[in-house]
Amino acid sequence: MRLDSEMDHSAVFTALDKVCEENICVLSGPSESPYGTVTKRLVACMRKIRQHGRALEPVVASFTAVYHHYDFDAQTPGNGYRTLVKVLQSCLVHIIHKGRYIASNCRGAFFRAEHNAAEMEAYCSALCQLRALLHLAQRLLHDNAHGELYSSQDADLSDRFVQEYSSMHKACFYGRCLGFQFSPALRPFLQTIVISMVSYGETYGRQQSGIGTAALSLLTSGKYVIDPELRGAEFERITQNLDLHFWKSFWNVTESDILSGFTRIASNPVQVNLTLTVPPESLQLPLASDPTLSTSVSPPVAHWGPGPVHMRLISYDLREGQDSEELLGFSQGDAAPIASPRLPWVQKKPPSPWLLIHFHGGGFVAQTSRSHENYLRNWSKELSVPVLSVDYSLSPEAPFPRALEECFYAYCWALKHCHLLGSTAERVCLAGDSAGGNLCITVCMRALTAGIRLPDGIMAAYPATLLTTDASPSRLLTLIDPLLPLGVLARCINAYAGSDFQTVQPAERRGSLSALGRDTALLLSDLTQGASNWIQSLLDPARTKPPPPHRGADPHRAPGPAATAGAADILHYPDGFEPLRSECHAYVLPTSCAVIRNPFVSPLLAPTGLLKGLPPVHLVASALDALLDDSVMFAKKLRAMGQAVTLTVVDDLPHGFLSLAQICKETQFASDICVSRIRTVFQPPPQT
Repeated sequence: MRLDSEMDHSAVFTALDKVCEENICVLSGPSESPYGTVTKRLVACMRKIRQHGRALEPVVASFTAVYHHYDFDAQTPGNGYRTLVKVLQSCLVHIIHKGRYIASNCRGAFFRAEHNAAEMEAYCSALCQLRALLHLAQRLLHDNAHGELYSSQDADLSDRFVQEYSSMHKACFYGRCLGFQFSPALRPFLQTIVISMVSYGETYGRQQSGIGTAALSLLTSGKYVIDPELRGAEFERITQNLDLHFWKSFWNVTESDILSGFTRIASNPVQVNLTLTVPPESLQLPLASDPTLSTSVSPPVAHWGPGPVHMRLISYDLREGQDSEELLGFSQGDAAPIASPRLPWVQKKPPSPWLLIHFHGGGFVAQTSRSHENYLRNWSKELSVPVLSVDYSLSPEAPFPRALEECFYAYCWALKHCHLLGSTAERVCLAGDSAGGNLCITVCMRALTAGIRLPDGIMAAYPATLLTTDASPSRLLTLIDPLLPLGVLARCINAYAGSDFQTVQPAERRGSLSALGRDTALLLSDLTQGASNWIQSLLDPARTKPPPPHRGADPHRAPGPAATAGAADILHYPDGFEPLRSECHAYVLPTSCAVIRNPFVSPLLAPTGLLKGLPPVHLVASALDALLDDSVMFAKKLRAMGQAVTLTVVDDLPHGFLSLAQICKETQFASDICVSRIRTVFQPPPQT
């Protein structure tokens, strides 16, 4: 069965009903099944799926009748309502395919009854939870203004959304159903990430995080490979009440020399790869309105006073200025691998007229330019441009406005010292993903208020433009997204807002890597211990296995009183329906801090005066990203002001697709779109 935006929704539900009936007839037939109770489970499951399907068909029809009103324009179909319908269809198509297989093979000698029953029960659970999400989306559709995707003025509705998230069962989306909504080529990668995280969570805290812990995690991951239910339950437990420092530690493993070495092998080699440390000195820049006058730009000072700013210069070609003593002076003492710009056989090129300044993603709390090197190297080659990526300070140690101050200072420093970077900076583009996309926009807002030269354009991939837990249809995806659960999103937002601020100046900027050498010394003992733990877990999986919710003969049993306490006060579901509830409730800290609504934190809330005059903004979003509505609403806001803006929505990819650019052709295609938008900034089409 083909699944695309043009298919007839009624055809999907007709096929679903037919396959359910077929399975019920075959499995309940007069001939005795050799599988006993497993057959009964399958019959009960197919009846439940049929019930969900029949209830959902009119709901989907109500969305398809109106969801085009929420698109950016007719040429750019994309918003959270469309996405929820698309995700539901993906789930239904999986069920249809599996149901047809079961009906055709259930009497065969090699039919794996237990496996197929568990698979169908998992998708039945997922369908139940998606039905609940569509009900929540109906409330949004009813309560929000026409064409509005956020209920930012309805705090009560947003609170109810957070409460529902906190109590609803999610493990089914992280086990057998993991990543069903994304491109099939990405599912093995997502499974690897989830298994790695739950394994890392099991060993986290035993010692300093790093390569040693990662090695131990690898060897304890066996049980999560063979038991999807255990994997889903553990991942839900970790993300329900996330330890932010665990999250930072896990993603910082990607910064290690070993793992980043694989990145360098897979990406284009470059002639220049320098990490720079710029001292905190005041800069004098000309005013945009009158270049004969200048203004002073102070170094970053928030929270702990003036401090250096760290950056990485990447250039596929060696260009004039990049081998100067002045530039190399900023990289003295750098222990990171540096491509030598003085090799005699390297031909030096003249400065590029272009300069790309990049701010990396990571939720304002994790990662650096190093973890984004793979696509930055490729961009430098494809665009023939030097790339300056800023390693801004991370939260919670450095909350707002430290990162913004550092990125703005780096932008100003790059304008003043472009001759050292191999560029004349005739045209400058800011590019960033996720949190970095937010910083691209807010740096331009700072430049506007300072009266200095603006960049010639922005390319922001899946940017966070509203740093709140306000409800929107795409934000409902945080219930099922393995890369951006609401618990993770809320903690990153609160860390950046300063809710978890610790008044301490961070140690050495790349200190997160210093522990890796220490951990490597423990690697052999970890391997021994890890091997022992892995063998034990395979012999006795129940030894460390928590009781996942709703397992057993009936995965849809009614939740107990403790699980549903207060749920009826939150939302009223249709008679006879109630979503599955988690036995491990989440605690999501509300994003109620006043800082969150600062326009330099949430540019979607910025008044016209702070956005009028921005350079052309090119937004690249994913239809399956929980932050999709951020891009759609921000693009609409800019267009309504008369600002130049484009929005591209790619299909079937998760948040963070740029970091996955080399995994499959779909992510590479999305990266190519980002490159083409950057090229548009450097080579704008002629005015007609």
